[in-house]
Amino acid sequence: MNKTIALPYPEQAADSSLGKTAGLTLIGFGLLGLLVAAFGSGVIDPVLTGLGGITALTIGGLIYIWQRRTELSEAHQNNGAWTESATSRGAIAWVVGIVLTGFYILLYWFPDSLQGLTRAMEPLSQWLRNRPADQWFLYGTFYTLAVLVMGVHALLKYRNNRYHIIRTLSVMFFQLGFAFLLPALLLYLNQPEFYFSYFWPLKYDYLFPGTVSYLVQNGQALGVFMIFWGAVLSFLATPVLTYFYGKRWYCSWVCGCGGLAETAGDPYRHLSDKRRVAWRWEVAIIYPILGFIIITTLLLWINSWSEGRLLGELSGGFSSTYGFFIGAIFSGVIGVGFYPIMGNRVWCRFGCPMAAYLGLLQKHFSRFRITTNGGQCISCGNCSTYCEMGIDVRGYAQQGQPIIRASCVGCGICAHVCPRGVLKLENGPREGRYAASPLIKREDLNLLS
Repeated sequence: MNKTIALPYPEQAADSSLGKTAGLTLIGFGLLGLLVAAFGSGVIDPVLTGLGGITALTIGGLIYIWQRRTELSEAHQNNGAWTESATSRGAIAWVVGIVLTGFYILLYWFPDSLQGLTRAMEPLSQWLRNRPADQWFLYGTFYTLAVLVMGVHALLKYRNNRYHIIRTLSVMFFQLGFAFLLPALLLYLNQPEFYFSYFWPLKYDYLFPGTVSYLVQNGQALGVFMIFWGAVLSFLATPVLTYFYGKRWYCSWVCGCGGLAETAGDPYRHLSDKRRVAWRWEVAIIYPILGFIIITTLLLWINSWSEGRLLGELSGGFSSTYGFFIGAIFSGVIGVGFYPIMGNRVWCRFGCPMAAYLGLLQKHFSRFRITTNGGQCISCGNCSTYCEMGIDVRGYAQQGQPIIRASCVGCGICAHVCPRGVLKLENGPREGRYAASPLIKREDLNLLS
């Protein structure tokens, strides 16, 4: 006996399927082009296959994302987060994690293996920077495209929320403008490469004496401005902005690491470890890393002042150690490569010295908090599930307590997924900042009186 399945909107489903098929087809051709550029550069021009592959991959990704996100209503955007293999630590997630981790290993320690892809970037590098392409330009291009393409994904996913639309556009703007185009323009004008959206302690070497002298000698007046910019942003603007807005002004609106986490990493935000033991590891790791970079910076300046007589090679060893273990392994290999397994904020949560610095300011000297209306909480757990920093938001909401945590990046997703409007991001006065909202207890009610 033949069985038929009736679809409620067959034409719409057919159009959606056709669009997805077209997008996936272009993605397949794009990946093929990148593979040929990487391994077949001796036979076929890598510029043609590489740039063609990137173009096909980008267009196909945008088509697929558009079809996938627009066919779901605003209320159903997180459907399948715990059931699809790609977002629930399934086989696809492990494959993606291995590919990302392997790419970072090749990028840092075996860059010659990426020569085909690097050569594919040559026309773009010459046009933007007037410089030959290298593995870091290749990485910057991939990184920026990931933020832009997956930024469209975030815009469609959170299209009913003005805050998230503006926040996503902000990280896309800063990554494209301040972290990709502006540094390239500086090189094109024979000026030192400088990233104005990064500063100490995240860009830890920007206040090192060697970097300062290099900028002054090669950038002259512009180099002095770069040093001034980095110092002012690190020690003056950061405390002031954090006082008024919390660490979200940087971690969720400006930072390139946070930008990648909020766009390319958004499908994995629910994978963050919510256990208390994870919070203990967080505290035990991130603050010593901040202390290490502070000590390293001080030692380098002391050694520079003494012309190397006091510490010799010790301060340089500190710098090299930090660059290898934290700058490369932690922020790159683990921080991004482990997105599909450990969530999208592994680096921000456990390793970023800037997050530690901002977190201390936010917890003790800021006006920012997330207030809760505990009387409206139905304990659904959406807020805790989608907190990328592993905070048990529901526990605070159930007790009506404000969320004032050093780790909170103010992304606002917890408030977005709450079905009852229990959570609210506020920059109110510090007076009463820690006060809980009043809860009506059962013993307070006397219906017979």
